[in-house]
Amino acid sequence: MVPFVPKVKIGVTAVSATVLTAAAAAAVVLPAPGPLSEASQTEPAASLSAVWSAEVHPDFVRIGGIARSAPPTTAECEQSIHVACYTPDQLRAAYDLSPLYARGITGRGVTIVIEDSYGSPSIKSDLATFDREFGYPAPPKLTVLQPIGRVAKFNPKNANMAGWQYETSLDVEYAHAIAPGASIVVVETPATGGGSNERQVMEAEQYIVNHHLGAMISESFSGTEAGYSSAAQLQPLRAGVLDAASHHVTILASSGDAGATTVANNGGYYTRREVNWQASDPLVTGVGGTRLIESGGHFTSVAWNDTYNTAVNRDWFNSSRPVPYASGGGHSALFGRPSYQNGVKSLTGGRRGVPDISMSGACNGGVAVFSSHQPGQPNQAGWSTACGTSESAPEFAGILALADQVAGRWLGTINPTLYKLLAQHAPGLVNVTTGDNTVSFYGGSKRYTVTGYHARKGYSLVDGVGTINASLFVYELAGKKPPKG
Repeated sequence: MVPFVPKVKIGVTAVSATVLTAAAAAAVVLPAPGPLSEASQTEPAASLSAVWSAEVHPDFVRIGGIARSAPPTTAECEQSIHVACYTPDQLRAAYDLSPLYARGITGRGVTIVIEDSYGSPSIKSDLATFDREFGYPAPPKLTVLQPIGRVAKFNPKNANMAGWQYETSLDVEYAHAIAPGASIVVVETPATGGGSNERQVMEAEQYIVNHHLGAMISESFSGTEAGYSSAAQLQPLRAGVLDAASHHVTILASSGDAGATTVANNGGYYTRREVNWQASDPLVTGVGGTRLIESGGHFTSVAWNDTYNTAVNRDWFNSSRPVPYASGGGHSALFGRPSYQNGVKSLTGGRRGVPDISMSGACNGGVAVFSSHQPGQPNQAGWSTACGTSESAPEFAGILALADQVAGRWLGTINPTLYKLLAQHAPGLVNVTTGDNTVSFYGGSKRYTVTGYHARKGYSLVDGVGTINASLFVYELAGKKPPKG
């Protein structure tokens, strides 16, 4: 492996969970020109078939023009690009997973289903490389399915395919890193243009549920609610969500990466507060993002917001301006407050609040990913660093797999339990009390700011009920008492 060269920039990329849907043109402004505006390539979308696309910013910065041949260390990232980065071992330490592994709680007997547009032809070899690097065992089983239609042959020069290929590597590697004993099924959907439409996502969900593929579905994408005038218009596309709930299958969805607003189908941002569906669906667990801060081997969590981080914006987005990159959260415009959020109604009002819980997702604290085909660099394999709620959703899928093993059953819709644990001040829930998801961006020469919400003790519209100490939380979520000692 090529050693790290000091003062030479490390390969990085940002993978977003934001989905591009129909937009009200008057309410949307385009971001500043440059790599950010080039990242979102979609096709025209009808009202009930808007394009779903993990927004990938393919502006990697690499050593010698290629992806790294080894994952960077935190010290190397801080020296080179002045931000932190972490290995999966560090994430395991941050969430105190070692006591669980020592007891054989690894997700054994549980299957995680990961749904992605296009998928990845190299996912099995990519995961094998990831596992060799960190000394992890292979999952008991890794299955790749295309149940609702054949996916077109992978073209590494196609930016959307390459982006989703990278997304698939991120999703699988970090679900597996957290739950190394769980089996994984990757469900690839055919997609056109930027990604799969809502009907394809719904059909995939129904196939997963009806064929009993796994205990949960991890979705590192969402669609802005602004594409729908009412919950009734959205209702036909909720069939998969309803099906999952009735069969005790958990759906996890990224809350989005644009803070208190969302991305529109033209690659611009709404100048008002918006949240994303499916994360806003009352039957779905919305997963937000935090920033992990390490000091002397001890980790703390604050709300993720890299909007004003000049090092991130310069090295990740080639921008000297603010870039709206923060934990998605706020009030749903389509769904009223579910009963399980009655205890936090002072913050949610009469609306569904998003997200429900959060895990690591910050760019200043991104994670090492191995991918055989880096977006923007066809056929180049290597290590780079990813961030976003596309990271936090599969991480929490791994946590849920551990809880399912402890419970000895599929936990299904977990939101009522999350808020019950919050009301009980469960020690496995960790407060996130610092930061917010206010974001700023430019449309031409005009700067816009969408004022978000502050992190706070208990529930917030930035990080939900907070983040976790897994050694306690896994038992609490499973309805079991953590063992003493």
